Amino acid sequence: MGEINKKLLDILCCPACDDRPKVELSDNRLICKKCGRAYPVRDGIPVMLVDEAEITEEKE
Repeated sequence: MGEINKKLLDILCCPACDDRPKVELSDNRLICKKCGRAYPVRDGIPVMLVDEAEITEEKE
């Protein structure tokens, strides 16, 4: 997996949530801390499409 720039992680947000919740890199996925959706990272590029996300139990 290619590295994701820290500045990019700081500005990314979940497209499924109404506000700008924090996303966190975990196991080659970006996890939304509000709704728990996990977006895949392919070749170092986050795929921030709701249709590509999986629902996880990882919520705050």
